[in-house]
Amino acid sequence: MNRRPSAAALFTGAALLGTAGGWLLARRHDRSHRHDLFSSRIYQRFAALGWIEREGDLENVPLLRDYLAWEPAPALRQRARRVIAVLAAEQ
Repeated sequence: MNRRPSAAALFTGAALLGTAGGWLLARRHDRSHRHDLFSSRIYQRFAALGWIEREGDLENVPLLRDYLAWEPAPALRQRARRVIAVLAAEQ
């Protein structure tokens, strides 16, 4: 009796491992961006706003208000206002 796994089982296992690994790397990447809200790089500020929108709570609203006063880019100020609205609606 042959006990070697089938090609379908190997493919499924590899796909699951790849998905889990990708998810873990994405979470790590997101966590690294939460500290970049006041970065000099616009992409890092954009990523930080996305992280706060997904993971933040009402405690982040005062920080976002400070950010609105500091942010020079109109598009990011608009996004920050939207994030504040989303966080306020979740309470």
